[in-house]
Amino acid sequence: MVQYEKARLDASFAALSDATRRGVLEQLGRADASITDLAEKFHMTLTGMKKHVSVLEQAGLVTTEKVGRVRTCKLGLRGLDEEAAWIESYRQLWDARFDDLDEVVEELKRKEKLDGRNKRE
Repeated sequence: MVQYEKARLDASFAALSDATRRGVLEQLGRADASITDLAEKFHMTLTGMKKHVSVLEQAGLVTTEKVGRVRTCKLGLRGLDEEAAWIESYRQLWDARFDDLDEVVEELKRKEKLDGRNKRE
């Protein structure tokens, strides 16, 4: 299995675990926005939004730039390729396990049919 940088995955998944932060990423995917605009859009205080943006920034998912009194946020330069690869490896593992389970269920159904026929004879 591919080796992943644990701290990076932890930071990414922690950042993505919150619905507001996922919403901020969606919003920034459409257009850059100031922290004030984001706070208004998500009906929260400026301080609350700054905390969310800070978590996203620490994970490398968002960058900010201060010009004058306005701090503008935009999507970070790194994507979520490593996180997607980690998820994909587990998806493949679970798919294989469910395929094995399907085979067991089908075998049990075949045996049940045979047992039913043998009892009638």
